[in-house]
Amino acid sequence: MKKILFIFGTRPEAIKMAPVIIKFKKSNKFITKVCVTAQHREMLDEVLVFFDIKPDFDLNLMKKGQTLLDITTKGIVGIQDTLNHFSADLIFVQGDTTTAFIGALAGFYNKIKVAHIEAGLRSFDKYSPYPEEINRKLIGNIANFHLVPTENAKTNLINENINENIWNTGNTVIDALFHGLEIIKTNTDIKNEFSFVDFSKKIILITAHRRENLGIPLVNICKSIEFIAKKYTDIEFVFPVHLNPKVRKIVYKILENTPRVHLIEPLIYSKLIWLMSKTYFILTDSGGIQEEAPSLGKPVLVLRDVTERMEGIEAGTCVLTGTEPEIIKSKCIELIEDKKAYKKMANAVNPYGNGTTSQQIFEIIKHNL
Repeated sequence: MKKILFIFGTRPEAIKMAPVIIKFKKSNKFITKVCVTAQHREMLDEVLVFFDIKPDFDLNLMKKGQTLLDITTKGIVGIQDTLNHFSADLIFVQGDTTTAFIGALAGFYNKIKVAHIEAGLRSFDKYSPYPEEINRKLIGNIANFHLVPTENAKTNLINENINENIWNTGNTVIDALFHGLEIIKTNTDIKNEFSFVDFSKKIILITAHRRENLGIPLVNICKSIEFIAKKYTDIEFVFPVHLNPKVRKIVYKILENTPRVHLIEPLIYSKLIWLMSKTYFILTDSGGIQEEAPSLGKPVLVLRDVTERMEGIEAGTCVLTGTEPEIIKSKCIELIEDKKAYKKMANAVNPYGNGTTSQQIFEIIKHNL
């Protein structure tokens, strides 16, 4: 039996890997183990509990004030120790985190094959997103199996002379979303926890935390939200504020006393997808939400200057606003006041898959490893 090792360290990775791990764990074709670096700790742990995934190896890297260098150096040593205990035939990494990069690098150093979930995303700007753009390019040159979410991602790899073992599987985030909604569909406690929100009004969800948006860009985002909140009394905003002190300082300074803007602690995955399903539209700089929201029929305004997920822009499920206040405000107003424009986005087809990605990945590995 071939030995499979899944390596991840953040909440987004855990969400997108969960349905694949579940698929492999149920099979008697492989010996499957899970290694977490805990590049993020609390946010990672709640996803593991939600999907009932128990790590076999936990490097517990997260520390206050950690740098990318800390994660890289300590993480690769910890992964090597894991590989000394579990001689994997294949390592799975997901996306573009520092954990994903060092997981792939450790695989290369040990001549272990690497499968890259969500391969081929590119913004073509090495500092935006930072450090993700370089991480995923480096992983692309290491990986043996490239599991891309879209044809554009496949084209990106081919243009970089990566021509073999590429499969367009769709995105596992849709599998995770559908699985998660099935888990919580009978959970009435979640609704009770949002009793402070008036759901008879239009609800706009906001998430913003990326490194490139810290400082003036985040100030612009918050000022735009303040303007819209004061202009429309029939709208409420819910803003789960990231734990990063640089994010919290700006957000609370500008929005703490703004009417109908609810600043709350970061949401666990189950509560986030529940709230997403109840929103009118979403403002975000998150990559995952750009992929998830269209499956729920929710338009997305992307608070970034560039995105590696252009398929959503091209399909019409998302609009790239950047962080200039006038553009953010005008796009919000359009979705609030123009029903035709709203329906066009809400009814656009999600280009990221239909929830069968995990099964496709399992079959690919079964037949090709």
